[in-house]
Amino acid sequence: MEKFTTLKGIAAPLKISNIDTDMIIPKLFLKTIKRTGLGVHLFEEMRYLEDGSENPDFVLNREPYRKASILVAGDNFGCGSSREHAPWALADFGIRCVISTSFADIFYGNCFKNSILPVVLPREAVDYLMADAEQGLEIAVDLQEQVVRGSNGRTFAFDIDPFRKHCMLEGLDDIDLTLQRLNRIEEHEAQLKTAQPWVCREAAEA
Repeated sequence: MEKFTTLKGIAAPLKISNIDTDMIIPKLFLKTIKRTGLGVHLFEEMRYLEDGSENPDFVLNREPYRKASILVAGDNFGCGSSREHAPWALADFGIRCVISTSFADIFYGNCFKNSILPVVLPREAVDYLMADAEQGLEIAVDLQEQVVRGSNGRTFAFDIDPFRKHCMLEGLDDIDLTLQRLNRIEEHEAQLKTAQPWVCREAAEA
């Protein structure tokens, strides 16, 4: 997983509350198990017109937001069904951080597994950063210091679980964390073969 330390970039304003995972990536595109190729379908129904052309009114179809790496969103972002394709689509587009007053729990957890930092800030802070985003200004996110910096240098502190922070800084997903304990896993398997050989034999025959 890609490490997340600091991020500075264009922030796209999406001043809509209750953006659900079907709005982020419609169920039509859930057939794939690949994490790539979904960015073009991010916010599909808002981003494109019925004839397939771009909706010129949608924020990600306008400069400078086509290359946005941060999303400043309305309340309760990522609600709805628990599809991991939603953070996949955001990441494939290039979004590395989403800022909101609140997130749906499952989506919030899925973000960390896909190197996207979900930042929860108070209403006043989100409104301030939303105004920066609407002007096309850059925002900086510092995970180590746990602050978001607005265009004029004003900072907003955010909380994050220490373990999740560690994993983001080091670029560790669930598989990486498991592999860090590979020696202990192999030791346990060796002991199991001696203590309970029938278990290993049945597993091999299954």
